[in-house]
Amino acid sequence: MKKILMITLLPVVLLACKKSGGLEDKTTGLTEEAVFTDSVYTTNFLNKIYVDAGYTFGPSRFAGAGGSGNTELATDNAEGNNNLAVWGNAYAQGTIGPSNVITPAYFGTDKDFWTTPYKNIRRVNILLEKIGGAPFHESTKRRMRAEARFLRAFYYHHMLIAFGGVPLIGDKVYGINDIINIPRNSFEDCVSYINTELDAAGADLANVVYKDIDFGRVTRGACLALKSRVLLYAASPLFNGGGISQSPVVAYPNANASRWQQAADAAEVVIGLNQYSLNVDNVTRPGNGFYQLFLKRVNSEYIFQYSRPAQKEFEAYYLPPTRTGASIMKPTQSLVEAFPMRDGKTIGESSSYNPNDPYVNRDPRFEYSIIYNGLSYINNSSVKTVIYTYTSTGSTIANSTSDAYTPSNQFTGYFSRKMCDENISNGLAATTERAWPLIRYAEILLNYAEAINEVGQPEKAVEKLITLRNRAGILPGADGRYGIKANITVDELRTLIQNERRIELAFEDHRWNDIRRWKIASTVLKGFNSIDIITRTGTNTFVHTISRAPRPLNFRNAMYLLPIPLSEIQKMPLMEQNPEY
Repeated sequence: MKKILMITLLPVVLLACKKSGGLEDKTTGLTEEAVFTDSVYTTNFLNKIYVDAGYTFGPSRFAGAGGSGNTELATDNAEGNNNLAVWGNAYAQGTIGPSNVITPAYFGTDKDFWTTPYKNIRRVNILLEKIGGAPFHESTKRRMRAEARFLRAFYYHHMLIAFGGVPLIGDKVYGINDIINIPRNSFEDCVSYINTELDAAGADLANVVYKDIDFGRVTRGACLALKSRVLLYAASPLFNGGGISQSPVVAYPNANASRWQQAADAAEVVIGLNQYSLNVDNVTRPGNGFYQLFLKRVNSEYIFQYSRPAQKEFEAYYLPPTRTGASIMKPTQSLVEAFPMRDGKTIGESSSYNPNDPYVNRDPRFEYSIIYNGLSYINNSSVKTVIYTYTSTGSTIANSTSDAYTPSNQFTGYFSRKMCDENISNGLAATTERAWPLIRYAEILLNYAEAINEVGQPEKAVEKLITLRNRAGILPGADGRYGIKANITVDELRTLIQNERRIELAFEDHRWNDIRRWKIASTVLKGFNSIDIITRTGTNTFVHTISRAPRPLNFRNAMYLLPIPLSEIQKMPLMEQNPEY
């Protein structure tokens, strides 16, 4: 009789036959009969597939010897801690390859880009094979199958974004003695498969109403929202005929403008559900809805979220030393400059921008995302005090604090505040409520705006951007366009939309994928990221010196797609490596 321990073996050959942990020790070692003839064990089995759903988002994703943080550390949004964010550096500097050249080895490409999805795809396939014998009503089985199929599509979509086409194994469950040698499917095949699965799962979830205890499970809206994301990526320059090779495995060989319309249509379906809305509160203070959004497990904006227990993980990872934070995600000067002014205009366009006092009258999202010099913030004694990131010495001017730039700590002048509770420092015992936003409604509005603009209808895109900017607390202006110029062209709006995604979705695991799919990574990840070295020259007077971060950026064109781990290539001759590796 088969033991359910087999479920924790990664798919043979595809995943190097490594072992992972069991299902919260509740099904490990049990027989398949014991698990799938028991309702509690079967539910736990499905729940285990959910457990990894936030694997790309977590702030400690690449935690370990030398660094931690998610993919933002590989972009122009953030610098890592003391230049030791190993994974982020390797990708920003173009040093990663299929042989896991990073030391230690677990920072290599097969840490979770490859293994985590296939591990969970195999779990899904086991559940689909065995759930027929589980003691549930047929309607419950249908719902659970639909949840599992969404999750399988969700894991596949992460691989599609990272690698292009990957082997599609369907419902097959490989055994430990199977010899597998299968090729990668084409990019088009993968897009079609993912969307077909999402359509089927969404149809089966159309009339499902969850009880409170099941909050956070997959819904029809989540299926439609993920389809929106997948079609947007498929329409983007990297994959829509502009790939780094003409191989159909990595992208569509030929561009087709109709793919933008398909992406717009998919986003519009989600919008048309009228089930989701932006979390808006401009009464308490401008943009308060944006701030509060990330401190609520239940809100109108989350479409698919990863609920967390009460904790202070972002406060621990992001806050500066004076708040006992690890400061692993330090925003760059270019991200700071990306936030417009309160009137919605860029810092170069707005007459209210003062480079000597650069943080006044900014888009309210700026203050809810970035800790800057002079910001008042809760300290370890539950008192709000000013955070100083300036550096200064002298007998009459106070010395700089531990939050300031020094040649050894290489701080950027800023710390991340996004998703943090402003009433909690890491030095306090208090915790807060939150869920990680894996898909939220703001992304869908941005998806629609980007796609419909590329179709040639910029004013339809502007409508959605106005909705976002109103929630952000930006002022409408006399023309009611929230800083967006009249008669804006498609090209001009493309730049604005890309910037709007950058600031609205900062630190939410989007920037790395966006700069690759837009094929701008080779431009923005050259030279060095910018930082602000602030010197105090008198009471409340500072000199801002824009300098460069310590790590050089050298993104290679090969990095637009990640390398298939060499171990997988060696085991399966039919497996095709990505170009330039």
